[in-house]
Amino acid sequence: MMEKIEKLQEILKNDPSNFQTRRELSILLSEKGFNEEALSNLQYLTKYFPEDAEIYYNIGILYEKLKKFTDAKESYLKAIQISPQEDFYYNLGEVLVTMEEWDEAIEAFQQVLKTDPNDGNCYFNLGLCHYHKEEAHIAMDFFQRAINENPEDVFAYFYLGSIYQNNGLTNFALENYKKIIEISPDYSWAHFNIASIFYKNGNLEEATEFLLKTVECNKMDIEAYKLLAKILVKQNETKEIITILETRLEQEENGDLFYILSQVYKNIGDIENYISNLEKAVENNLTLTYQLNLVRKELDNNKMKGELPVKEMEEYDFDDEDFNDSEEDENEFDSEEDDIDEIDNFDENEDDEENSLYDEDFEDSDDDIDGEEEDFE
Repeated sequence: MMEKIEKLQEILKNDPSNFQTRRELSILLSEKGFNEEALSNLQYLTKYFPEDAEIYYNIGILYEKLKKFTDAKESYLKAIQISPQEDFYYNLGEVLVTMEEWDEAIEAFQQVLKTDPNDGNCYFNLGLCHYHKEEAHIAMDFFQRAINENPEDVFAYFYLGSIYQNNGLTNFALENYKKIIEISPDYSWAHFNIASIFYKNGNLEEATEFLLKTVECNKMDIEAYKLLAKILVKQNETKEIITILETRLEQEENGDLFYILSQVYKNIGDIENYISNLEKAVENNLTLTYQLNLVRKELDNNKMKGELPVKEMEEYDFDDEDFNDSEEDENEFDSEEDDIDEIDNFDENEDDEENSLYDEDFEDSDDDIDGEEEDFE
């Protein structure tokens, strides 16, 4: 392909007005990832073909690839102004979803459905828009329509399950999550959300089973490791969680996992390994999402003490009484890390000077285990 690109570039060098060659070159450049150069060529063509809707449509696609969503929106609107077409409206809708302009996105997808009433992707995107507008019942209807058009739409099942889970209808939530696993057995977030439901229901054995499956499918699901550590420590299965974490860390070092492991050792009073893993967490700070300055403070405090305060050890009661029903935050579908508030506290009543960062950040609440949710925008 590069040889063909070079030939087309040579033709244009000798004949800049060869518009067909310029258009063909733009397509090839885009396919090879040379988006800026492809964009430049298409913009050149607009000077000579200002009423060519396809050019503006392709410019919009390139702006999307370059993450210039406002420019992409304007290009799609220009294409629609010249010649309203289904593809133009659909791409405009997706850009508007990315820009979180929900009402305008709804209008765009509704235009698509006027010419293609069986477009399952449109139904899903309409569900997504209404979900973010906190119109759960309307969202559910569109997600169900998406499933009717595409019975293997795991994203629609996932959102339906999440809405049911948020409203305490756990049987319906489980039904949707399990359907996802039938379709896509390695869909780790479905395994995690099933685990979180079992955990809240007190079924720790089933929760553990699905958490182990979660980390098998996604070895970097930190939230799953946190909840798994909490469960196994409460069940006095510290050797098992230590083995799981250390085996994972042998494959690839990770600051978050070192920190979780440090708290397990802290819980059983193994000061040497507690401090050692805190040090490794600090050393691997590029993969540490806990506040580095607080982790360092915890490390420095305990290195000076040389022992774990008795007061701290007595506070590891693993009481789940703080798990009460509450609604999830409206932004929870933005990313895996943003979607899930931190999972559970190893130590719920810490002294301000002596507690660990882990203890501070992982306070039991319903939001902590309402499940992982992802951004499908």
